[in-house]
Amino acid sequence: QVQLVESGGGLVQTGGSLRLSCAFSGRAFSTYAMGWFRQVPGKEREFVATIAARGSATDYAAPEKGRCTISRDNAKNTVYLQMNRLKPDDTAVYYCAKHARSWIGVNQAEYNFWGRGTQVPVSS
Repeated sequence: QVQLVESGGGLVQTGGSLRLSCAFSGRAFSTYAMGWFRQVPGKEREFVATIAARGSATDYAAPEKGRCTISRDNAKNTVYLQMNRLKPDDTAVYYCAKHARSWIGVNQAEYNFWGRGTQVPVSS
């Protein structure tokens, strides 16, 4: 059974940086793409970033390009999201998710396991 546990969230000021981590428990982490999504209360969960199984490809939502970097360490079964120049609009619960296959994907329906999320409040 796959388990995903996010960490690294917390209050940050506008313009600050944060690195989220997601620890994967289960088999064959290195064979699956991973993704980060976020959700604001009352709104739909939205895509943030995705990385292929071997780290050979990444993709980002338009607002995150240039500000966020997704990476992974397959030896540690961990995926990261580095976020820079944070804005109040980035305030959300951030979720890590395991893709059903090895290639990147931006649609939530392609992901079959989810973490419980970590909160990232950005103060103005």
